[in-house]
Amino acid sequence: MTELTIANAANWLAGSRFEELGGGVSNTVILVESPGTRSVLKQSRGRLRVEQEWLSDRNRVFRESAAMRWAQGRVRGGRVPRILLEDRENFVIGMEAAPPDAEMWKAQLFRRVFDALYAEAAGTMLGSLISSSWNDPEAQRLFGDQSVFRQLRIDPYYRFTAEAVPEFAPYLNRVMEHSAARAVSLVHGDWSPKNLLVSAGEMWAIDWEVIHFGDPSFDVAFLLNHLLLKSVVMPAHRVALCELAWAFNTALDRALPPDGGWITDAALEHLPALLLARVDGKSPAEYLDEEMRSRARSLAHSLLRSPAATITELFER
Repeated sequence: MTELTIANAANWLAGSRFEELGGGVSNTVILVESPGTRSVLKQSRGRLRVEQEWLSDRNRVFRESAAMRWAQGRVRGGRVPRILLEDRENFVIGMEAAPPDAEMWKAQLFRRVFDALYAEAAGTMLGSLISSSWNDPEAQRLFGDQSVFRQLRIDPYYRFTAEAVPEFAPYLNRVMEHSAARAVSLVHGDWSPKNLLVSAGEMWAIDWEVIHFGDPSFDVAFLLNHLLLKSVVMPAHRVALCELAWAFNTALDRALPPDGGWITDAALEHLPALLLARVDGKSPAEYLDEEMRSRARSLAHSLLRSPAATITELFER
């Protein structure tokens, strides 16, 4: 098998410029540019680049390409990159790249730019993903295997954290049990501001490798948790971040199917477990210093003992 590098990327896609993109914890990602075209090559890793040993099936990259094909024409409110190639021998896919001025929504948030337009786009895109796959037998057949979700989310976020902080193991175990019983739609599995690229009022959703048919409230909680963590880092902007959370959730609700009204409440159940996992789990948030980690941990403990009933209460706490 050939490992993807800048030196050999042209074996897959011709280009005049190649650049390895950051954030490659679970994949090698290389931008390929030519006059008038921009593409991305992605190769999955078997062992993730984190301190703790963390293994995952490399075939997940082809679930990602299948999911991105499935999402074309179904996900509204933003863009999903088109798939250009698959190399099954080397676990490589190629896809359309976002425009040159696109940036992670995460980077924009850390610059203290709080644009409700993008929060609404994140809600509409996620809501349409949920609605278009709601109790859909074909989506369940294609993406019913939750192995990668267990490897990359349930085990490192919930099971590892339950072992690390046994006081809250009953809560985390209960969340896993409840969530397992709510398999009703497609779940992106990594619906976070780092995987939502923004450019000229448009949002692109990337990194679909954790896609599965399961509990959609996980994605909602995942995004809300990221906004909550940003309020720990930037407490002076807590109100603005809460407003983004409301804009996201309002747009989400508009796009959900009529019988999806339980999803936000279920997300608020997930959220304390995810918050604790980003402090004491296998994948701690890299941007928290020790003082921020302490505050996030205290908030997580408070929410685990008494979960917030609303998004407003969540941010007030």
